[in-house]
Amino acid sequence: MTHQHLPASDIAERMRSTPLFGGLDDEQLGRLVEMGEIVDLAPGDRLIGEGEVADALFVILEGELDVTKRSGTTEIPLARVGPGALQGEIAALEGGRRLASVHAVTDAEALRIPVGAIRELLDAGPDVALSVIRTAVARLRSMEATLREREKLAGLGTLAAGLAHELNNPAAAAARSVRALGEAVAAAEALPRPSPPPRPPADAFAPRSALERADLIDEVATLTSGADTASALVDAGWTAASLRSLSLDVLPWLAADASVHQLLDELAMSVERISEIVGAVKGYAYLDQAPRQRVDVRVGLSQTLVILRHRIRDGGVTVVQELADDLPEIDAYGSELNQVWTNLVDNAIDAMDGAGTLRLNAARDGDGVRVTICNTGPAIPSDVRRRLFEPFFTTKPPGKGTGLGLHISHNVVARHGGRIEVESDADRTCFSIFLPATAP
Repeated sequence: MTHQHLPASDIAERMRSTPLFGGLDDEQLGRLVEMGEIVDLAPGDRLIGEGEVADALFVILEGELDVTKRSGTTEIPLARVGPGALQGEIAALEGGRRLASVHAVTDAEALRIPVGAIRELLDAGPDVALSVIRTAVARLRSMEATLREREKLAGLGTLAAGLAHELNNPAAAAARSVRALGEAVAAAEALPRPSPPPRPPADAFAPRSALERADLIDEVATLTSGADTASALVDAGWTAASLRSLSLDVLPWLAADASVHQLLDELAMSVERISEIVGAVKGYAYLDQAPRQRVDVRVGLSQTLVILRHRIRDGGVTVVQELADDLPEIDAYGSELNQVWTNLVDNAIDAMDGAGTLRLNAARDGDGVRVTICNTGPAIPSDVRRRLFEPFFTTKPPGKGTGLGLHISHNVVARHGGRIEVESDADRTCFSIFLPATAP
């Protein structure tokens, strides 16, 4: 795209209208314009790419641009900016990587100011440096507020995905059992009923292991029409020996009766499982309850494992729970603590790449509690460990994380008057959360 650029004087005046450059004199503004480079953009062109190394900041001179941040496969809109707006100053000042992307919506023009010019600018005096800091802080606060809301929505998405996954299995099993139960009842009603109906012997053998049960089913299957019928008879307490003591014409009715009872048991188990999941979600979110109350953290940890069970089960994660019996209840915001447990457990599963040992420990700590969540896997480097709770800091690739999960967790724990400690070595990483008996 080619067109007539703004004259240097107009560019300087546009820069003067920004909070960052408003305190500069004509000579300083002119120097920045000289050191800068005009960038022309067509609609859809990218000015800044999230994750790129920041070597400059930009002043928008003409046109409109969208600022977005990736979350998974979604681009989260953060702002639409126009003439006079600054972009990329946070990462440029930090010397890090871009926190967001910027794309042109219309034909646009921007002034690219390299890092060297920014350093020269900061040497102009404390007033200029303070203005830069104010601008950067305001931009960070705005971005954090937007992403905090997105983090809440992402948490709801995780919850919804877990629920859909968890509820689907028992619901499908219940539907199958209902269909099969109707067929089994119809088949049983069509058979002559013996009088009196036979019952399992008093010394009916209850298999103690899956192997014993499989052996019993194989033996009973030699007397019946199939493995499913044999399975139902074994679950009802029958063995091949006890069945041989009955007349052969009784076996079809006996098999139908056992199948009905087995399907009723399966249906009851499925419905009970659905009730367990719904109860866990209700408790997890503290629905219909005051936000602050007496909380048993063991319950919150267990409910979090129910919510994330699909992630645990679908990989090779082994969960070990060590929850003390004498754990006191604490005065806390239960739903916020559950968000902390979810962030830490979810991160632990990611750190293990879906396979390893997840250990949850809860113990008394004076009048309060200590919760430790450990995972096997590679150590966290010391330089990363120092920055874990900074907003927007993440070691995940762009789109895989907002860098706010641990920051939010840290703030929640601090709100409760507690603290988080991190230990990490070659084969284990542990986050320990200390919570007092009463939140301030």
